[in-house]
Amino acid sequence: MVASIFRDGTERTSVDDLAAALVQAWSRETSSLWSPENPARGQCGVTALLAQELLGGAIVKTHTAVGPHFYNCIDGQRVDLTASQFDQLPTYQDLPSSREEAESDCTAEQLSALRRAFCLS
Repeated sequence: MVASIFRDGTERTSVDDLAAALVQAWSRETSSLWSPENPARGQCGVTALLAQELLGGAIVKTHTAVGPHFYNCIDGQRVDLTASQFDQLPTYQDLPSSREEAESDCTAEQLSALRRAFCLS
């Protein structure tokens, strides 16, 4: 479990704490594209949703050759917690998105699995 990143019910997790915990939490349950060699692969939608729940901010996207890539804008800063999946970073467009659109990139079961890893379900 990675619940140790939480201090109490009202404090926010830092981006660095969340990034470190995600590497432990991602699995084949959270993305069918997950692999030990590239754990962030296919995790963008589910991760952007969880990051918004924990840290606030907005969900944004960039179009790539394989479809939309979701990430977050928190306190005016781009936060891409799944950037490590790319050999070469995309040209970020920071287009407005929504929870609904990011949810279309993952299943309810995948989001539930990631939330469980953070003791949120």
